[in-house]
Amino acid sequence: MYIKEIKDMIVLMNDNNLTELEIEKEGVRIKLRKGSSGIERAVEFVPTPQLAGATNKTAAEGAKVDTKNTVDVKSPMVGTFYRAASPESPSYVNMGDIISPGQVICIIEAMKLMNEIKSEVKGKIVDIQADNAEPVEFGQVLYVVEPL
Repeated sequence: MYIKEIKDMIVLMNDNNLTELEIEKEGVRIKLRKGSSGIERAVEFVPTPQLAGATNKTAAEGAKVDTKNTVDVKSPMVGTFYRAASPESPSYVNMGDIISPGQVICIIEAMKLMNEIKSEVKGKIVDIQADNAEPVEFGQVLYVVEPL
């Protein structure tokens, strides 16, 4: 899907007074919702069921984790997720590591700025949901932590 196609969908919504539009194309489903102040929710890319196993291995791995007593550490911004300060450096955290509040757990690069993301909880890393050097969205789960 290209940006021009998404812009065309927004024009289609505005021209026909639609408040919601959902289209699936090439294994990607896009939802657009419009409220009284314009587009309320940005484009949401969701892998379709036939591709979910092939394209989203971390979601399948995350399904194995007992989420009853866990906390999701979510991305506070859109950017590129890095598990280490540089390619040669060790990861800030790995599976099974114990983290504490204020500890740097990753970096998110946004607009050429490196933003250190610090833990807000004490706990054990039980799942890593984001892939190193890959884009992340606002609110996307980066880590699953079992509080201690």
